[in-house]
Order: sequence, then structure tokens, then C-alpha cells
Amino acid sequence: MNDTTSPPARVSPFRPFRHRIFRWVWITSTISNFGGLIEGVGAAWMMVMLAAPASMVALVQASRTLPVMLLSLAAGAIADQYDRRRVLIGAQAFLFLVSAGLMLTTWFNLVTPWLLLTFTFLIGCGNAFNRPAWQSSVPEMVPREDLSGAVALNSMGFNLARSVGPAVGGLIVAAAGAAAAFAFNVLSYLGLFGVLLRWRPDLPQQTLPRERLHHAMSAGVRYVAMSPHILVVLVRSALFGVGSIAIQALLPLVARDLVGGGSFTYGVLLGAFGIGAVGGALIGGMARRSGSTEAVVRLASAGFALATAVIGLSSFLPLTLAALAITGGCWIIVLSSFNVVVQMASPRWVAGRAIALYQMATFGGMSFGSWLWGVLAEEHGIGRTLVLAAIVQAAAVIAALAFRLPEVEDLDLAPLRDFTAPETDVPVDARSGPIVITIEYAIDPADEIAFLTVMAERRRIRRRDGARHWHLLRDLAEPTRWLERYHVPTWLDYVRHNQRRTRADATVSEQLRALHRGNAPPAVTRLIERDIGSSLGDRIGGILPGLRQVHW
Repeated sequence: MNDTTSPPARVSPFRPFRHRIFRWVWITSTISNFGGLIEGVGAAWMMVMLAAPASMVALVQASRTLPVMLLSLAAGAIADQYDRRRVLIGAQAFLFLVSAGLMLTTWFNLVTPWLLLTFTFLIGCGNAFNRPAWQSSVPEMVPREDLSGAVALNSMGFNLARSVGPAVGGLIVAAAGAAAAFAFNVLSYLGLFGVLLRWRPDLPQQTLPRERLHHAMSAGVRYVAMSPHILVVLVRSALFGVGSIAIQALLPLVARDLVGGGSFTYGVLLGAFGIGAVGGALIGGMARRSGSTEAVVRLASAGFALATAVIGLSSFLPLTLAALAITGGCWIIVLSSFNVVVQMASPRWVAGRAIALYQMATFGGMSFGSWLWGVLAEEHGIGRTLVLAAIVQAAAVIAALAFRLPEVEDLDLAPLRDFTAPETDVPVDARSGPIVITIEYAIDPADEIAFLTVMAERRRIRRRDGARHWHLLRDLAEPTRWLERYHVPTWLDYVRHNQRRTRADATVSEQLRALHRGNAPPAVTRLIERDIGSSLGDRIGGILPGLRQVHW
């Protein structure tokens, strides 16, 4: 018999460009990134020209990353609760205004080291609100099969800008000053702003009222805390962020002190990093398709550590450029791999918050690392500090052996959409509660171990999606009778809890139905708690006035 099975067709890394809105957003966001990188070169080199110490130079990078750590969760909750397109438009408008303020302040020679840090911090705040909305909106532009490629292309677009933008930024700063670089950045927002105004995404109808911001933030933290796939990425990204940021935080000083250059040299060094990152974006996607994500990330992290040590020991510009290209490629492979895992392990209702928490972990590590390497550079010099950073990165690779990345490509997190709020004889509204749910199972004693194993996963899913006080009970008089019991604060929370179930979660329900031995499906009972203390107090309060009138 002839084997008619054909090998899988090769997938082009540029396939997501067939989607028109993604293509135009990618083009305009790449231009905007180009302007942002030029502005970054101007800000970092201006701090050097202001004769600030090494710690202040490193704080330019920290001031951009710290807001992401502080504000991303709130930004992610807003992105999940509101139209992501409008959130993006608001963030772009804020960035435009702040960048214009930085340009004008610099033009009139009013800038100081701390004022410069204030503006870069505000730009970081705008990016903190922009990033979760932008990244979580990618699945609204491309189907799931193109998501991994779209994430890689976004990384490639940023690094295409990085490969040219810093060098151009260095030329602009050298020829016309930092104010001209900041002016270019202001203009770069206009194209993306126009595309976002014209985009009309096809969004699902909002059937439930929005959660309050603090409740939405709590729900995002709870979901991630009860999702092992995402927690692994957070730990790994924080470890990688601490060590890897040393290159970007200290690169202006590498240009000045290790290779003896100026602002143009600094731009060229950043360009080498960006060129390597473009290659990494293309290679990373192919590597993930041919091998495990864990193996790809581990190899790239080790390569980054080795190249960092070379940069710290080199005073030869071509060697430093080659090492920077390697770090750029490894950097983008690691971070895009983390990003893909988080996006594919998060359902749409919480995607913005999951991405935000991932960014908080990553940029929190980077903020701490920027401060740490800046302080160490003042004490021990640039070269020794970079070698120490390489050692820390290598140690992080070893530590990561205990936190392997999951393979989530086949995880189906589309909404199950099998729940309809039941009719109740007792009137309830959205605020009625607390609600207590019990589900009764008939389990053969021979299946007890299998039942408990599945129930452990059921408990994680219930708590992840908002259930409280989850318990599993066994009837002492009837050993085959088991009760699953949990609470939710209100009837609205009960409906929201059930609408969060995904197709992947359905596997657990199917396993429980298979273990159930009753003639009918597991019986669900919905109860509402009633506090008798309040009504008893009301009755006593009504009696007291009469008692006061009795003469004893």
C-alpha cells in the first residue's frame, strides 16, 4: 500500500499580513515604534550630556519600565472591560501630548535630569496602558492559527524599527539636538492614530454589566494565580528581565567608555541589537515549530548570557556589534515565546489582565535590574558589571529547569457557551446573594481515587473562575454520595462564573459525568443564604419602644 500522507505545508511567517487591519496597524505601529526609539536615544544621550552619574543614566530605562509594573494590571482590566480600540486611541493621545511636552521643554532649554525622568516616566505610563490593549487586541485582527505568527511579526516590527531607529536617532541628536529627535517622535503617532480611528472590530455583544475596576483586577490576579501555565511564564520572565536588562540600561556607557564612541556609536550599537532581534523574530517562529518552546527559550537564554559577557570584556567595536546582534536575537526569541504562551493560555475575557501581569513580572524584573546594574556600574565599572550580569543570567537558566514552559498550542480556550441562567421560583436579581451551589454525585467506591483526582482539577477551575469556599463532602451514611459545594457573592457572579468556562474545561465535566453512577445527571441545587440576625434585630428593635413605656 502506498503512503499517501503528505508532509504538512510550510507556513509562511508573513501569513498574518493577509489580514488587512493587522497589516495597516503593523505598518503604522512600526513607524510609531521607530519614533519612540529615536526619542529613547535622545533621552538617554541627553542624560549623559547633562553630566548625570551612571545611576541616573540607568534610571532613564527604569523610568520607562517601572510604570508598566505599577499600572499594567489596571490597564489590563480596562482593556478587558472596555472597547480595546478606544483604550488604544486614548493611550496614543496621551503619549502624543506628553511627547510634545518633552519636545517643547527641550527646545526651550528647560530640561533637567529629574524633569527628563519625569517625562520618560509619563511616557512609560502611556505605554503601560497601551501594551495590554494592543497585545490582547491581536486576536481580534487575526484568527487563532495566525496568532503565533502575528506575535512574532509584532516583535519583528518593533525590532525593524530598533535596527534603524537608534542609528537614525543618533544622527539626529548629533546633527540637530535632542529636541529634533523628540519632534520626530511626536509626528510618528499620527499614522497609527488615524488607522485606529477607522478600525471597526467585530466585537461580541456585551451581555453582562462590567465589573468594577478593583473586582476586575482581583479576578485577573486570581485567574493567573490559579493557572499554572501562566505562573511559570511569570517566574521565568521576571528572572530573565533582571539579568537581561543590563545590556540596554548600560549601553550608553558601553558606547562611551568601552568602545570610545559618541551618540552615533550608541545608535549603531542599538541598531546591531535591533538587527539581531529581526533575525530572532524570524528564526524563533521556525524554531518553535520544529522543537519545544522550552528548548528554544533555554538555548536563547544561554546565548544571551554568553554574548553579554563578550560585550563586557570587549573594547573592539566589530566584536561588540556582533555580540549585540546575538543578544538582540536571543532577547526577542525568549520574550516572544513567553508572550505566545501567555496569549494561548488565556481566554478572551481575561487576556488583557494576563498579559498585564506578564508584563508586570517582566518589567518589574527589568526595573529592579536597571537600578541594580546602574549602582554596581558606579562601584565596579561597566565591564565587570556586564560580566556579573552574564553570570546572573546563566544562573537563571539553571534555576528555570524547575519551571518548564508548557506546550499550549492545542489548548482550546474558546468559550463553552453551554450555560443559560435558570429560572427560579424565588425571585432573584443581579445583586441577590450570597449564592450557594451544591452538585451531587454518585461515585462507585472503586472509582474514588479517579474521582478525587478529577475533583482536584475541578477545584482549581472553580476557584480560578471566581468560586469561593469550595468544598468536597462525602455522606457518612451513604458512601457513594458526594457533594461539591461552593459560594459566589451574587447571582450575577454565578452567571459570570459559568460563562467563563472554556472548551478545555469541558474535559473535566465529561470525566465527572463518566464517573457518575446515577440514573440521572449530577443534581445541581442552587441556594441563597439568608441572615436571620438582621430580621431578629428588627423585631427586637420594634419591641423596645413598647418596653420603654412599661412602668416597672
